[in-house]
Amino acid sequence: MENPIRLISSRQVHEGRLVRLREDRVLLPLGTEALYEYVEIKQGSSTLAMEDNGDVWLVREWKYALGRPTIEVVSGGLEPGEDPVDGARRELREEAGLTAAEMIPLGHVDPFTTMLRCPNYLFLARGLTPVPHEREEAEIMELLRVPLETAVRMVMDGEITHGSSSVLILKAAALVNKEAKFTA
Repeated sequence: MENPIRLISSRQVHEGRLVRLREDRVLLPLGTEALYEYVEIKQGSSTLAMEDNGDVWLVREWKYALGRPTIEVVSGGLEPGEDPVDGARRELREEAGLTAAEMIPLGHVDPFTTMLRCPNYLFLARGLTPVPHEREEAEIMELLRVPLETAVRMVMDGEITHGSSSVLILKAAALVNKEAKFTA
């Protein structure tokens, strides 16, 4: 689909360490001028680490913006120029103290398409090996090992509310079910 909206002018309202706010003046298809505001944050990756027996590793982490802990898969921002799979491997090592022999890409999500530009790439990590973690000072977290079915239940019951984590857990469960049917 071709963009039906024409850009008249654009200005950066704010640029912080992690967030940029843009304001675009546009011309809508019927000739009306409008103002669009949107936020750009760095791209990210989310990784669901899965043991050979089907258990998965989740992270319970305090989230300052929410004022509470959340349960998520391993997630983090990509460094400038960093390939999504490399960022996913780095975050897996830093946060969970794991490396993976296999990183299966499961697409990406656009967390909030109306006013946020921030693609987040999804991976299923298999063939895990423990290594020392390298957490940042602000990463106050606890690792949780649960069966994949429990993680799915946590998504469905609203215990896991992080969007990328929810999508990734459900996609991984669908993939595992498909693989099980194929090998049966």
